[in-house]
Amino acid sequence: MSEAGNSSGCLLGLALVPLLMMGGCIAPIVFLGGIPEAAQATCGGSAALGISGDGISIDTDDIPSGSVAGYSGEQLVNAALIMNAGEALGLSVRDQTIGVMTAMGESSLKVIDYGDAAGPDSRGLFQQRANGAWGSYEDRMDPTTSATNFFKAMMEVEGRDSLAPTIVAHRTQVNADPNHYTKFWDGAVKVVKALAGVDLPGVQEGTGQSTCNDVATVPGEVSPDGWALPAKGPITSMPGSRNSPTVGASTNHRGVDIGAACDSPIWAVQDGTVVAAGPASGFGHWVKIDHGGGMTSVYGHMYANGLLVKTGDKVKGGDQIARVGSDGFSTGCHLHLELWNGEQLLNPVYYLEEAGISLG
Repeated sequence: MSEAGNSSGCLLGLALVPLLMMGGCIAPIVFLGGIPEAAQATCGGSAALGISGDGISIDTDDIPSGSVAGYSGEQLVNAALIMNAGEALGLSVRDQTIGVMTAMGESSLKVIDYGDAAGPDSRGLFQQRANGAWGSYEDRMDPTTSATNFFKAMMEVEGRDSLAPTIVAHRTQVNADPNHYTKFWDGAVKVVKALAGVDLPGVQEGTGQSTCNDVATVPGEVSPDGWALPAKGPITSMPGSRNSPTVGASTNHRGVDIGAACDSPIWAVQDGTVVAAGPASGFGHWVKIDHGGGMTSVYGHMYANGLLVKTGDKVKGGDQIARVGSDGFSTGCHLHLELWNGEQLLNPVYYLEEAGISLG
């Protein structure tokens, strides 16, 4: 259910030493020991993958008989009406599928004339609330009108082609759980393909948390020297002890935390070779890149399905390598970034700033 719509001075020069903010100045510190928007989706061609302007319409008199992914009869008709509402707005097959997925997660593709404890005034396919954002009761109970209003709100989601389907739905519906809709994606893909009567390369099963429809990536911002922004978001924690301005060996926070949105892109900071990509103690999952000359970068807290590279891959600065998560020792979605020069830990904030990249 949605809410807005439903219920449910002292800077040192570039140095190969990390820096710690102390008393307003930046003091060099050394750690030893190795470590255990404006972007647009580039999905191999938008026309091929259904990213924009290639939606399909469905003949509601030619609905498949029987069950598709556990949905049948009126449910499939409603899915077709949702798709047609998206096509009328010039949306893509992916957008249409997100609409079907969302209605599955809200109403099982039924026009529901009741709400729940979180939203007793929620109604219709999308469980839209009587808050003025979704029209009248009649609008919310009409499949085409309610779907049209859902899609119009979804079109306001910035960079939706670079977000996982469940995140697009979440930001439209403003529901409690951003991952609620993930489990409905594969069913939505099956239904959309069955209604279309043809295979659609723009939507694939198993991609419910992908940024686009295959293993799509979003290019990052790269400086003339090839350094790239690792993620977009505020700095939420600096290197050093989290609880003290001094460095404690047992409490060192070895990197910088960037409070990027769940499922948003993580980019390689420089050209290199992926030397690790998978589970890691504390991080949940991580990626480590060797940039040559002893320089390595580490990215942590991604979920398994948020890893977009594998060991041995060659990457360029600005290539998307993963999606932001909150796995391991984490209390919310963010990127933990470390930079190392051999066994010397660097402060990414100041190192990258000297390289032309401003974090936060």
